Amino acid sequence: MDETLKPLETKTLAEKLYLVRFKVDSTSHLAVDDKACQECTARSCLFICPTEVYRWDEAASRVIVSYEGCLECGACRVACDANVLVWNNPAGGFGVCYRYG
Repeated sequence: MDETLKPLETKTLAEKLYLVRFKVDSTSHLAVDDKACQECTARSCLFICPTEVYRWDEAASRVIVSYEGCLECGACRVACDANVLVWNNPAGGFGVCYRYG
């Protein structure tokens, strides 16, 4: 059996020391009901998310969802007064990866 040694993959210092990393899927695991969000006065999702995934677009009168930075904590799901936020776990292998946790 011929086993040749291969050099180790080199990583940058930032890659070695990361605390949180994201593997982004092309499909969002978050969705909102635009009509219900327009009628919502609290808009708790805009303030509860630690990474500001949700943003109100005045011109379009709708919530913009930037799912790529989601920490998957679920705070938005709990805080949504209208209960119209759809939150699923990302597909296998995608989403947030915590180094210590």
